Parts: sequence; structure tokens; C-alpha cells
Amino acid sequence: MLGTLIPQFGGLIWTLLAFVIALSVIVAIHEYGHYIVGRWCGIKADVFSIGFGPVLFKRTDKHGTQWQLAALPLGGYVKFRGDANAASVGDDGSIAQMTEEERRQTMNGAAIWRRSATVAAGPLFNFILSILVFGAFVMISGRAVEAPVIGPVKTLPADVVTLEEGDRVLSVAGTPIETLADLTAATVDLPQTPTIAYEVEREGQTITLEAALPMPARVEVVQPRSAAWDIGIRPNDVIVAVDGEPIHSFRALQDRVAAAEGATLALDVWRNGEELVFTIEPRRMDLPLPDGGFETRWLLGITGAMFFDPVSERAGPLAAITYGVEQTIFIVRSSLSALGHIVTGQISTCNLSGPIGIAEVSGATASQGIDQFIWFIAVLSTAVGMLNLFPIPVLDGGHLVFHAYEAVAGKPPSDSAVRLLMTFGVALMGALMLFALFNDLVCP
Repeated sequence: MLGTLIPQFGGLIWTLLAFVIALSVIVAIHEYGHYIVGRWCGIKADVFSIGFGPVLFKRTDKHGTQWQLAALPLGGYVKFRGDANAASVGDDGSIAQMTEEERRQTMNGAAIWRRSATVAAGPLFNFILSILVFGAFVMISGRAVEAPVIGPVKTLPADVVTLEEGDRVLSVAGTPIETLADLTAATVDLPQTPTIAYEVEREGQTITLEAALPMPARVEVVQPRSAAWDIGIRPNDVIVAVDGEPIHSFRALQDRVAAAEGATLALDVWRNGEELVFTIEPRRMDLPLPDGGFETRWLLGITGAMFFDPVSERAGPLAAITYGVEQTIFIVRSSLSALGHIVTGQISTCNLSGPIGIAEVSGATASQGIDQFIWFIAVLSTAVGMLNLFPIPVLDGGHLVFHAYEAVAGKPPSDSAVRLLMTFGVALMGALMLFALFNDLVCP
């Protein structure tokens, strides 16, 4: 019994640790946005806290802000001068005793544009974090060049690997190849055989050889909480047969999974020279489309790629930032589209995850490598920034709505109205959290 409990306990600790790290990074960036823009606007902060509850560590800087780490690492806050609470709703009664200059240094007494800039800075900094991370990936890892030149060859059974790094592909199964895009397109209609003929240029000579199809049924990425992840399929696994029938390409695997329509499949898997057998039930999943819609398909939860890394070049700063912005916008659009489709009943409510689901994904991505984990943090940071802009009281978007009302009406909403709306906001967010938690417990 102890032998089975230790791995489970270790997995739980790893999941919680990854979740806390991801959440703490995102919260710290979000709250720092509030803090630093508030300071630039002349609004003083009394407390900057990562976590809630008993204070474990604290220090006060030269600006009078107490920086602290609290015992419950489930969020954080900035308490500005004069605030009644960490949500910056109401004042603590000290503003009435302040001079006009001192009032302008509080969140409640500052000009509307200063308050609005301070509030909006939290989500904005989340987006900036995402853009910088996504951009850093293409600056460090690079992007594939146009030429179809073989880079590092990935793990495959030795009897199907004959291409070498530096080979330039000239044709595949008789189809001329001029660009990497041509090679990608050619993978669709290639014959389903263990190997195919390549014509390549190697060290100035043109040679013909046999090698694996460009995109074999090799696992590049396993989606956390997917059917494949749950049964133990991992990156670099090569699926060589489905229900005893050999397959030689990722496209063939996709066709077999789609044809099964959710029926149980037996997968023969090659893993570093070892033959393994897994039994799996594909799951219905809703996938975002480029036009903003969704399609429902049966999936294992794995992503394939060519069996080699194309030769790449590092992106410059402008191209990297452009890519980061595009990726962040794509996540926002996909998330909003998913929420809209959930509300209208067009896709399953199981697409909405709660804290348990997010924690599981945190642990799973961290176990696949630091690069996967950092990418996940960037994705989650975008989601947090977007969520905080929703016009719901208690969120940053709700505060911005209050500020807009004040700008138009010439006075802030009444205290009773603010309290009522805040109560509604808390209830709404609580209900949403419970619903997402319910999904975590009942959805596959």
C-alpha cells in the first residue's frame, strides 16, 4: 500500500507546486502592473502582497510600501493608501483627515484617468508578459526557414531513419519539393508504406534513399488531462499499430481514431526500442477554428510533427514581438469564442476548467519540460488578463465601468449602489467558480 501511495503523493505535491509557481508569477506580474503604474500616477501603495493570511516575510521600501509574502499562495493584492480593503472599494476613513495633496495620493482621491490607468495596468501587464514570452520563444528557438533542409532528426525506430542533418529534400515519392511548405503539403497524399523514396542533396551530390514518411505517428506533445495523457502516452512515443494494423503516418492515425467514433482502440507503441501496448478511448473535444467557430472531433490528445526539426533562424525583435502579439490575440479570440459557444450550448461546458483542472495542467506541462511550463504560464497569463477585463464588479473591468460612469455623470456611484453591485459580482464569480469546480470533478 505504501508503495502505491508514495508516487501518488509525489505527483500531488508536484502538481500543487507547479500550480503555485504559475499562479504566483501571473499574480505578481498583474499586481506589479497596478503598483508601478499607480506609483507613476502619484498614487501611493501601502502593501504589496503575494498570498493572503499570515505574513511570512515583509520589508518596507523607501517609498513606504510594505512588500510581503503571505502563507496562502492563492493570489495577491496591492492595498493603496486610504483603501478600506485590498479591492480598493471605499476608504478606511483616513481620507477625511488628509490634505488635498495627500488625497491625490490615494486611489479614491486621484483623478479619474490616474485611477483608470492604475486599474487597467494589471491586465495590461499580463498581456505584456504573454507577448514577451511568446516572442522570446521565436527569438531563442527560431522559426523554420523556407528551404526544406533537414535539421536534427528525432527519435524513431532505427530501420526507418536514413536522412541526415543537412540534407536538402528535392523530392518525396516523386513529388518535387522546393520549399518546406511543399514538403508539408506532400504529407497528405503520400502512400501509407513503412518507408518512401526521397531524393536529397547531400554534400553537393544528389542521392536517392528510403526513409520514414515525413510525419510518422510520432508523439510530439501530449495534451494534459487528455485520453493519451491519462493512460501514459508520452512525447517521443511512436505509435506503430492500431488494433494490430500497422500505421506509418500521423494522418493514418487520425483517420483511424475518427473512424472509431469513440470506440476503444489498442495502440502498439515503440518507446526507445521497447514495445508497449496501450488501450485507449478517444474523447470528444471541441477545437477552435481560424474563423472563430468550433468543430467537434474524436481525439487522443496528442500532437504530431515531422520526424526532423527544420533548419531555423532566429527572429529579430520586431518579428518576435509581432508573433507574441498575434499569439496573444489568438488566445483571447479563441477564449471569448469558447465562452460564447458554451453559453449558447454549441459546445460542451466541460471546456471550462476550474482550479483543479488548471492545477493538473500545470503539473502535466511542468513534467514535460521547462519550455512547456513557461509557455503554459504565458497562455494562462493571457486568460487572467482577459478575465479581469470583464465588466463584473470586483474585477478590474468592473472598476473601469465605475470610473466610466463617474466620468459621464460627474460623480461616482452611490455607496449603496457600489455595495449592491459588488455583492452581485462576488456572487457571480463564486457561482462561476463552483460551476468550473464541478466540471473539474465530473468531466473526463
